[in-house]
Amino acid sequence: MRGRAWVARLGVLVVHNDPVVEAELWDMAPPGVTVHAARFESPTSTGAEYTSESWERVVNAPDVRRGLVQLGQLDVSAICLCFGSASFFGGLGFDDGFAAAAVGLTGGTPVYTAGQAIRAALTEVGVRRPMVLAPPWFTEPTFAATGSYLTASGFEPAALVPFRLGARWDGVERHRLFDRGGRWDVDPDEVRRQVVAAFPAHADGVLLPGSGFRSWEAVDALERELGVPVVTSNQACLWRLLDLTDLDATVPGAGGLLAARR
Repeated sequence: MRGRAWVARLGVLVVHNDPVVEAELWDMAPPGVTVHAARFESPTSTGAEYTSESWERVVNAPDVRRGLVQLGQLDVSAICLCFGSASFFGGLGFDDGFAAAAVGLTGGTPVYTAGQAIRAALTEVGVRRPMVLAPPWFTEPTFAATGSYLTASGFEPAALVPFRLGARWDGVERHRLFDRGGRWDVDPDEVRRQVVAAFPAHADGVLLPGSGFRSWEAVDALERELGVPVVTSNQACLWRLLDLTDLDATVPGAGGLLAARR
């Protein structure tokens, strides 16, 4: 960054034990774009399975409120809530309610959710029937919520497939995989392999949701092999920032969404 202007600053709200968001965003960020995180307690930290929470409860949680205020005071360009499950369970009403209320805490800094970024990104690249490879910690209720969220947004999921971790994780309850360390064991090459193996002929794109699901490194290879656009949560989060700030920047290696800016 020495001698380089800071042209945009992305603020992210991330669960306390998610290492992936910042790592992927810093890898993808074009010159002059910086990433700044605030953390909040994961709803699964008690061992409970996440099955939804209202936008009112989320935005009023003390650590979320503190993060929004502090990121606003940091004068970031925009803030993304990197917790797609909240959108999937809460629906479009969660997205709209959280984003509107959050702006009141940031002093006017734009706020969007991972769900909003994903929807806008899929629309941008013309995908209507995505194959969805979900993180291994997504449970059956989360699968159903993800499908319902996409359908309510006008998409037609062509398939909803769980990513499989190695055999050593077989004895761990699915909703505990992230907190038990499964987040460190996701290999982008294996993400590519599992997508290709399950990709249905009628799909017109791929969606890799989950801010803590390491996957953007598989995007370029998948687009070359399958010939369709690929969208991930963190890739969409960064794209939305560039779109909001009208930055004409490309990101080599991060797929067509970030390769050609309008």
